[in-house]
Amino acid sequence: MDEFVLRNAEFKPAILIPVYNHEVAVVGTLSDVLRFGYPVLLVDDGSHEACATVLRQLAEQYSQQVTLLSLPQNGGKGHAVKSGLRHLAKMGFSHGLQVDADGQHNLADIPEFMETGEHHPKALIAGYPQYDETISKGRYYGRYLTHVWVWINTLSFTIKDSMCGFRLYPVNQFNQLLEKNPCGNRMDFDTEIIVRWLWQNGQIINLQTKVNYPTDGVSHFNLVHDNVLISWMHTRLFFGMLVRLPKLLWQKF
Repeated sequence: MDEFVLRNAEFKPAILIPVYNHEVAVVGTLSDVLRFGYPVLLVDDGSHEACATVLRQLAEQYSQQVTLLSLPQNGGKGHAVKSGLRHLAKMGFSHGLQVDADGQHNLADIPEFMETGEHHPKALIAGYPQYDETISKGRYYGRYLTHVWVWINTLSFTIKDSMCGFRLYPVNQFNQLLEKNPCGNRMDFDTEIIVRWLWQNGQIINLQTKVNYPTDGVSHFNLVHDNVLISWMHTRLFFGMLVRLPKLLWQKF
């Protein structure tokens, strides 16, 4: 590892990269990730054959460090992450650092995520994006609608950003959470899982990280379908907050 040496023998992290039709960008992302020396799990979320072929080639080329989990059909980003977390548990890893395949995350921050996770092994280490000029105004200001709903549904400002997928999960704790609360399978996953984690009084540590928008220009956000899913997710969480209101108020005050 270039910048950080693990000191806690019980802290066994790997990097989890969900991939869906990012055959161009994932090559560079994986190359940048590998220099830190961590094991990598690529999750092929039912990609088309061109991408699937690239992923098989990468897994073969870097077989000492990379494992490929191929899902039979596309289930969405959330489904890929959940499948990846279950697979990491089977492989004996304690933590999984989710990194998007499209190159938007600042991978130079990987050592900081890992060091923070080692010192706080029961916490979710969540990326708090600092955007550059590649983000559109519509996307930038649109995120605040979700921020507001998250603050309402948690009665808290603890979650700085619920939509950033650059985060370090304690694997076993989140697999247990997902057994009770499956959460959404697509773009609604990142927000729902972090809210439900906070609801059960899970610790969250926010790390600032620079974010830029994709190197290959491929976006899988479906304007209608995903906005409907996200709206329904906020509705579920709102009524879930009402049920938990006494407990949340007790935790807060």
